[in-house]
Order: sequence, then C-alpha cells, then structure tokens
Amino acid sequence: MAIIINVDVILAKRKMSVTELSERVGITMENLSISENGKAKAICMALDCQPGDILEYRSENEESQNG
Repeated sequence: MAIIINVDVILAKRKMSVTELSERVGITMENLSISENGKAKAICMALDCQPGDILEYRSENEESQNG
C-alpha cells in the first residue's frame, strides 16, 4: 500500500514554499514532513483506514452551520 501525498505539487502550483506553508498554518516543518517519512502510511495501517477517513475539510461557513 502506498499513500501519495501531493503537497509538494500543490505548493509548486501555488508558488509557495514549505516554509511559507508552515508559517501560514502554524505547524512545524517536521509535522509537514509526515508524508515524506512514511508516518502517514503507518497511521493508516495502524487504524486500518484510508487517508480520507481521517482528513476532512470544512469551510468556516460549514462549521458555523453545523455547529
């Protein structure tokens, strides 16, 4: 099983560096590197799930409507 995380592709399309992303979202560079060191695969294997099972994006509008 391989988990392909395309953060680097999205960053390139948006002409943004990993450092800038780290600063914008307030997480360390180490945490952003989870995709590169196999930890995402290990998490999914341990939980017997897919990445989409543990990741979900909701806009602020959706949060206030559901909340």
